[in-house]
Amino acid sequence: MSDPLPLLFQPLRLRGLELSNRVVISPMCQHAAERGHATPWHLVHLGKFALGGAALILTESTAVDPRGRIGTPDLGLWKDSQVAPLKAVVDFVHAQGGAIGVQLAHAGRKSGSEPLWEGGAALSAQTMAADEEPWERLGPSALAAGPGWSAPRALGLDEIEAVAQRFVDAARRADEAGFDVVELHFGHGYLVASFLSPNANRRDDAYGGSRDRRMALALEIARRVRAAWPQDKPLFCRLSAVDGTLDGWSLDDSVVLSRALSDCGVDVIDCSSGGLTEETRALPVPRGLGFQVPFSARIRREAGVTTQAVGMIVDARQAEAVLAAGDADLIALGREALFDPYWAHHAAAELGVDPAYRRWPVRHGVWLAKRAPGLARARAEAAAASNDKETSTP
Repeated sequence: MSDPLPLLFQPLRLRGLELSNRVVISPMCQHAAERGHATPWHLVHLGKFALGGAALILTESTAVDPRGRIGTPDLGLWKDSQVAPLKAVVDFVHAQGGAIGVQLAHAGRKSGSEPLWEGGAALSAQTMAADEEPWERLGPSALAAGPGWSAPRALGLDEIEAVAQRFVDAARRADEAGFDVVELHFGHGYLVASFLSPNANRRDDAYGGSRDRRMALALEIARRVRAAWPQDKPLFCRLSAVDGTLDGWSLDDSVVLSRALSDCGVDVIDCSSGGLTEETRALPVPRGLGFQVPFSARIRREAGVTTQAVGMIVDARQAEAVLAAGDADLIALGREALFDPYWAHHAAAELGVDPAYRRWPVRHGVWLAKRAPGLARARAEAAAASNDKETSTP
């Protein structure tokens, strides 16, 4: 009997979807859309990860409302014309045997910022109002996200209902585009995360005050999207397990919310952190290898849910150790996948899973397999020559 596959390359079934391995590409903002529509950049950016062997690829934060964009040129699913360009990406990923999900989001009081390569600063309220499609910052209360950010307009009860409906409408469009997974973005200080945190939510109505009331919008959106999203397709939710502020949203709170989200039909909790104030990159959580894995581990064990770990997971053996310890069910890669889009294939080689390159796209793998014997010989000869040179040196 052959040795069992490493956990990283064992399949995982989520409702009607079977993932071929545990490698997920995390959402990464590209700021490359045109009026919310996907462009050839998205086809290449996301498509290369399908060629690279990841089982599931998640789009960047995709706005359910033009007022909920992180930046002006961000993806959206707030209107029907945005479906077809995303369907082209979905079809390509499916043709390579991969699965693809869309992360649905509303940036709330953190709407409107420059791309990182342009400085990442908050856009002025005047700039947003003068845009081709005027937009504004919205939140639970009129509290700014930090220095340089204008205070959002506090949403009325009818507007909160409209936000929930926009998530539902976007999920229906995602199904029309053929996506396999919807991920609800409830982290990083965006709209729903700001409702969760007592440091951003000072309401005294049904959506503010106690933790249960601050959780109401998250649970309402999750319930309504689950009802609209096909029952055989999984629903993910990204949380900031801690929001990065003193006396703010805590890991204890995330355990409670994760249980409640699971009861609403959420299948996977994607465990991130921070971002409530200023910019997501200014996390007070100390960064190191696997720095967010402990959040995933605790939520998985105490809430009894399937979790996805993300954050400074960089090599195959580290990822395998996270799974083997029971700290997560899925491993998400962001910047490491930018550095190496073929990370999953290279991880398979490192763990001895695919010596014949059969997991690679056939147009790549056949050539790599053909090269392999000669490359091995060449490397052995080079090593032998180096050893001979060292032993003959007086």
